[in-house]
Amino acid sequence: MKLDDFDYDLPEESIAQTPLKDRSASKMLVLNKNTGEIEHKHFKDIIDYLNKGDTLVLNDTKVIPARLIGEKTDTKAVIELLLLKNIEGNVWECLAKPAKRVKIDSVISFGDGLLKAKCIELGEEGIRKVELIYDGVLYEILDKLGTMPLPPYIHEKLEDQNRYQTVYAKNEGSAAAPTAGLHFTKELMKQIENKGINIVYVTLHVGLGTFRPVNTENILEHHMHSEYYEISKNTCDVINKTKKNGNRVVVVGTTSVRVLETVATKYNELKEDSGWTDIFIYPGYKFKVVDNLITNFHLPKSTLVMLVSALAGRENILNAYKNAIENDYRFFSFGDSMFIINM
Repeated sequence: MKLDDFDYDLPEESIAQTPLKDRSASKMLVLNKNTGEIEHKHFKDIIDYLNKGDTLVLNDTKVIPARLIGEKTDTKAVIELLLLKNIEGNVWECLAKPAKRVKIDSVISFGDGLLKAKCIELGEEGIRKVELIYDGVLYEILDKLGTMPLPPYIHEKLEDQNRYQTVYAKNEGSAAAPTAGLHFTKELMKQIENKGINIVYVTLHVGLGTFRPVNTENILEHHMHSEYYEISKNTCDVINKTKKNGNRVVVVGTTSVRVLETVATKYNELKEDSGWTDIFIYPGYKFKVVDNLITNFHLPKSTLVMLVSALAGRENILNAYKNAIENDYRFFSFGDSMFIINM
């Protein structure tokens, strides 16, 4: 499979720059993965497609203010760090900019020394491992010094930082939001629960994969960066029971998909687990857990377009994207949603 197979033309004006006032008012393109048929709805209509006994799976990761601007303690050069993932203790993998100025033993100071980062390892494409030096609680310090790491295609300032969090965000550690979940409101989730639909959570801290394009023409040569995940016994038990009863597992976001399919591949079943995943899902993959998927519209040539193509078929996806553009859907992180159904 070639990278160009997953390309499409997107007008720049289709890229959403700001979130809607009402999260659940976004458009929702409903795609039947078996027939390719398309319906146009709004996200709050999702409840009409969910049945009693179905299970909704959400990623409860919480985005941290991971973008930091500081200066080197020796040369005073301005450096931007984007914290990507916590390796262990106070050691973090990050993106440095300009990376060429950040060498082994370079120390970058943030907030007049409230936080310091010492480079301990060099990586490719701007990646650095740093040891963070501080007194107190790291996430409290990041709240003071950091900003939300919005994707590079968003040029508008985000007035309310919470709009880049899901309403159920809980476990801190993401460098980007699981954006399919941004459409849910607490009121809508209550309605879903009241209808007899199970709601369970997994955690996947979104990292470098979100920021890195595919650079190999043959997609099979692409290497996914690993991201940390957790899945509880309760979540596994509920999903396993749902499948046994013949009900549907409705997954919210590609990050949640990656957790479920990682664990199911690892054990041939779902069981409590945590660890790092670099699973790469592309057409030809046989899904073990996922029935339906709520997702956003993804960047051309991205691994996310490949994942949804694996679930719904490449031609169905590209046709749906074309249809969405023609109907003025908003794309990417703050954009509209797609619901891939199996009926």
